[in-house]
Amino acid sequence: MGDDDNLDLGEEDAAGAGGSGKKKGGLAALLPNLLKFVAIGIGALIFIVTVAVITYKILSGRGESQTMIDPTSEYIGTRPQYSTFTLIGQLNTRTRDQTHTVVVDMLIEYDLNSNAAATELTARVNQLRDFTRNYFAGKYYSELEPENEAKLKMEIRELLNTRYLDTAKVRGILFNKLDVMEL
Repeated sequence: MGDDDNLDLGEEDAAGAGGSGKKKGGLAALLPNLLKFVAIGIGALIFIVTVAVITYKILSGRGESQTMIDPTSEYIGTRPQYSTFTLIGQLNTRTRDQTHTVVVDMLIEYDLNSNAAATELTARVNQLRDFTRNYFAGKYYSELEPENEAKLKMEIRELLNTRYLDTAKVRGILFNKLDVMEL
């Protein structure tokens, strides 16, 4: 008795029992195959619905945004409108290193139609002129180069908001004129 004898046990039982060589239970043999295909179909349906739901959530905005905006870009969108305080006028002073003359005509932007801010800025016009003259007199020529203009505007705005003004809030600084000339 070898290994080959044990392999055909199923055929001998079927032939010995019925003798006709046909397999028993046509519907009973078909049921496992039918259940297998139904299970595959349900699994495929669950997979498709899951992928569709995840895709919908990502595309509908519930997921993380797919558009990346460069954080260093200066794009603000639509810029709000501000009122402009122009009474400071043109001022002349020397730089801290005494090698250059600065001519500056600075404008202050504040909230549109803010009567309280307009009143305070007008009441402090002499202090604002003095501040502007002292600010530029305290700067070296290298600090007043054109590539530093944005930094100067931000610094002036912060100083005015924190040290000089009570109710008014400066929203922006503009230069009609900012000339630095060698003596």
